[in-house]
Amino acid sequence: MLKFYFNGSPNPTKVALFLEEAGIPYQPVPVDTRAGDQFKPEYLAVNPNGKVPAIDDGGVKVFDSNAILLYLAEKTGKFLPANTPANRAELLSWLMFVATGVGPFSGQAVHFRHFAPEKVDYAHNRYQFEAQRHFSILNDQLAKRRYMVGDTYTIVDMDVWGWARMIPFIMGEEAFAKYPNVKRLVDEISARPAAKKAIALKDNFKFKAEMDDEARRNMFKHLSVKAA
Repeated sequence: MLKFYFNGSPNPTKVALFLEEAGIPYQPVPVDTRAGDQFKPEYLAVNPNGKVPAIDDGGVKVFDSNAILLYLAEKTGKFLPANTPANRAELLSWLMFVATGVGPFSGQAVHFRHFAPEKVDYAHNRYQFEAQRHFSILNDQLAKRRYMVGDTYTIVDMDVWGWARMIPFIMGEEAFAKYPNVKRLVDEISARPAAKKAIALKDNFKFKAEMDDEARRNMFKHLSVKAA
């Protein structure tokens, strides 16, 4: 059975969404990043980058949420657009847009908004601006069509949903109003039974809740290096 290494953060949640949508049997393996599980040798053997998510599909190991979505979609033939060169190009372009832009900038925006040990206005403003810019591009794309690629629900929509559902946490409670087309997609996907299961998966396991000194050292390794 496929092993799915996860926690409740955006990138694992979008993979959980695919697994639930596709009806793929899987064994959830919690990785408590605040407790440092991501640095255990047995997990680094699956993902040498020490982040979540990752999967072990009968000995085939895949890490990075976008790589996992593409691997599973191509393996199962599910949640891909119609097989045309134009759709394939769009699929890859938007997957990489989320992988290299939406995810990293949103993650840094969250860090400097909520978790940085000291307030750094330059960093906060830069990452807020870039997160806003990337979501504006998504919003413009979704103004022209119901879904991101082609006319059907695909892994790109799941990819966007993983981070977009966190917009209030990334940019503030009022931020969704700036991206009505993104919110429309988020609301539609979040209402799906598979999405509800994906979001609730973390509740079946105990994860460290406190963002204490131990959690900061495990989550933000540069603090340990600085302390040393």
